[in-house]
Formats: sequence, structure tokens, C-alpha cells
Amino acid sequence: MSAKSTHHAAVDLGAESGRIILGTLTEGRLSIEEIHRFSSQMREKDGGLKWDLRHLEAEILAGLKKIGDRKIALESVSCDSWGVDIVYLPKDGSPAKDPFCYRDGRNERIFPKVVEKIGKKKIFSRTGLQFMPFNTLYQLAADAESGRVEVGQSSTFLPVADYLNYFLGGRPAGEVSLASTTQFYDPKSRKWAEDLVQEVGISASLLPEVVPSGTVLGKISKKTAQATGLPDSCQVVASCSHDTGASVAAVPAEGKGWAYLSSGTWSLLGVESPKPWMTPACAEAELTNEVGFGHSIRLLKNIAGLWLVQECRRDFAKQGREMDYGTITRMASEAAPLVTLLDPFLTAWNAPGEMGRRIADYAKATGQLVPTSDGAMVRACLESLALAYRECLESIEKVTGEKIKTLHIVGGGSQNKLLNQMAADATGRTVVSGPIEGTAIGNLLIQAYGLGHLKSHQEIRNIVRDSFPIELFQPLSNPLWKEAWKRFQTLRSTKGK
Repeated sequence: MSAKSTHHAAVDLGAESGRIILGTLTEGRLSIEEIHRFSSQMREKDGGLKWDLRHLEAEILAGLKKIGDRKIALESVSCDSWGVDIVYLPKDGSPAKDPFCYRDGRNERIFPKVVEKIGKKKIFSRTGLQFMPFNTLYQLAADAESGRVEVGQSSTFLPVADYLNYFLGGRPAGEVSLASTTQFYDPKSRKWAEDLVQEVGISASLLPEVVPSGTVLGKISKKTAQATGLPDSCQVVASCSHDTGASVAAVPAEGKGWAYLSSGTWSLLGVESPKPWMTPACAEAELTNEVGFGHSIRLLKNIAGLWLVQECRRDFAKQGREMDYGTITRMASEAAPLVTLLDPFLTAWNAPGEMGRRIADYAKATGQLVPTSDGAMVRACLESLALAYRECLESIEKVTGEKIKTLHIVGGGSQNKLLNQMAADATGRTVVSGPIEGTAIGNLLIQAYGLGHLKSHQEIRNIVRDSFPIELFQPLSNPLWKEAWKRFQTLRSTKGK
């Protein structure tokens, strides 16, 4: 490891907000500094819910300019983002058009048609991926069916973070962790499942090159160097372009018997495995095989996550009750425990808007008490997530045959101590929370690995342990959780299947 300090920038895009984090690596310690933060901005435009690409590009350059203005000798930069959404690159070199957001309603409409046409068995046996209506496979099917003009006018498409790496000057390539969220990447052959793309009416010629985590894509472009003042020697690296892949790479775990929970807008809970689990039992459990650092497999499940709370907060604000997350969480902690339970696995929660009304409707439909206060509503979301974590851990243990003793919670949601304790109580397992900026930390350390400053994944994890605080939550015995678990299982068997 190099004794001198090296500087790297992570462009970390979440569904709610994006940030630029400066990382400085010195003798086995990483220090981080948030340089710039901005909203991600999805909006209705041209007949669909889309991300504002020009806004993202401008904010990223503005954030990198703050680093350039400080004359920091930045060695590299890398973008990470949510999965599944893609940007088409026009053949004529004109600016790429805004990509659809995975929450657009078109995916729900096309999803059953594609599954019926190709068959769940074939799709799962090729990709090992959980069936979610917004996976890129169904987005491509919607593009083909609607005759979307970009399809015929483009040379290739790139997932969002990979597009932004290209925008900064890297070559156009799909990093494997993000490629693995599309539902047309085969983790066994380590190639695109071209036949699936062709079956939904899209030419396989649009598929980009796939590169491993830590690949150097080239230097920033002259345009980026001029706009930011960064040194023109600064390299664009494909770290783990998928935010969850990056955060799991930074889990400060040792040995065996642990699972991770990347807690944010989505809760992504799983284990790290050397091989994909493309078995009928895995398909039945609705688990997914996504690729992580070093082509490890993240055997995991997508759960609605703190999106439920974010949407409640937006709902309260619309009704004139503007509150920060600290206030909302305190109110939830004061509400009566385990009164109303939700099924966080239902895709019905994915759409934005009117979360309060939808929770009330769900409670009525399932014969439960309707939450009567903002705190009670948020508590219902948090407790239901904790119970979903228990279900997920048990289903992973069943598929792999390996016991899970510890749950590592990383990401922004790890700051929610109430949810961390609920997770320990509901699952009966030790919860380790931190680091908070897991995604950016993973992104930064994989860049350092790509440039040769670090030699192994274990070295990355050792640095995380030595550089950032963690907190332990031990399960407290409460008979209410046992009774709630029974009710939760009943809800899942009647409504969630």
C-alpha cells in the first residue's frame, strides 16, 4: 500500500439525492468529506416519469468543480447509482435523452406479457434474478412495444451510473454489478443473455461491453477537465457502479455467518456467496443473484425499504406538516408497538404519492386498525420492515443451508437506531450498524484497488473497520414480536404471494 495520500471522488447517486464524496486514503485509513449534495429529480416529462439527465450532469460537474477549485490532485472519479434504468447513446453524438424512471407505470403493464411469452423458468435459469416489474428486461420490452425512437437511433445503451462515467470521459462500458440488475445478464457464463433481449424485440447489438469492478475506463475528457479544473490525468474508474454492490463491498465483516442489509430507499438484504444459486428453491424464495466485487454473488432480496417512510413524510408535508426524519422517528418511537403491520414485499408500494391513504386502505382491507397518528403510521412501516428482514434471513438460510448470526446494516438507513433495534428484536440476531456512507466508501476503495493502491477485498474491508465507527444492537426479548411474527406470516400468505 502506498504511504502517500491518494485522493478519489465518489459520485454517489441515490433515488432521492446524489452526493459527491471526496476520499483521502493514507496509510491504511480512509477519510471522507461530503463536497456537494443535490436532489436526484424524477419528473413527469414527454409522457412518462423520467430522470432529468442534464440536471444530474450539471450537478456532478458543479460538485467536481468544488474539488478542482481546491487544487486537489484527484487521481480518480467513479459514479454509482441505483440499478435497472438505462440511457440510450445516440449514434449521431447528440446529447442523450432523459431515461425512464423505474417507477413509471409502463413496467407494470408490460411485465406479465413478457413473463408469459418467455416463461419464468427460462428467465430465472438464465439470469438468477428476482422478478421485479421494473427490471431492465421489461423496460426494454416497453421501449420495443411503444416504438421508442431512441432504440433505432442509438449505438448502445448504458445503465445510469455507467452512462455518467462515460459522460465524464470514460469509454462506454457496463460494469458487471449494474449489468447484473438488468435480468439479462447470465452470472454463470459471465455474459449477456442475448436471447432474452432479442425475445423482447431489441437487437443484441445495443448491448455494451461488460467490465469487472475496478476497471479503469480512461482519463476524464478535456471538456470535464475544463469544466471542473481537475487534473487531466484524473482517471474514470468503474468501481461497483451499482450502489448496493459498492456498499456490500464496504461491509466491515469478518469470517462467516453474516448477512448485510443495505438500508436506504430500498432495503436490500442478503449474503455474499462465491457462486450463484440458480435453483428452484431460490426462485421459490424470490431471491436474486446480483454480482458484487470480484464477481462474488450477492444472494439477496429487494424490500420496499425506507421509501415507505420517505413517502409518508412527503404526504405529511403536503398536508402542512413539514418534519425532518429525526422528528418523524421520535414520533414513531413514542407510538404504541406492533399494532398495524404491512407487507413490504408488495409491489403496490412502489408507486409514488398518497402513502398515508394507501397504508390506511391496506389496514382496512386486512382487518387491522388504521394508524391514527403520523407516528403510528411510520412505526407500522418500520416494524413491518424489521419483520420482513426476519423472513428474508430465514429464507436465505433455507436456500443455502448456512446459519446467519449477525446482520450488518450499512448505508443511510443505518442511522435509524429505532429501526436497527427493531431489526435485532424481530430477527433475534446481533445487528452491527455502519458505516453510514457505505456506498461511497465502497466506491472510493474500489477505485483505489483499480489503480493498484490496494491489493484485495480483505484489505478493503480492513480499511473500513479501521476507519469508521460501528454500533452494536443486541436483541431484546419481547413476546409482542413473537405474536407479531405470526400475524405477519398470515398477511404474507394471504396477500403477498
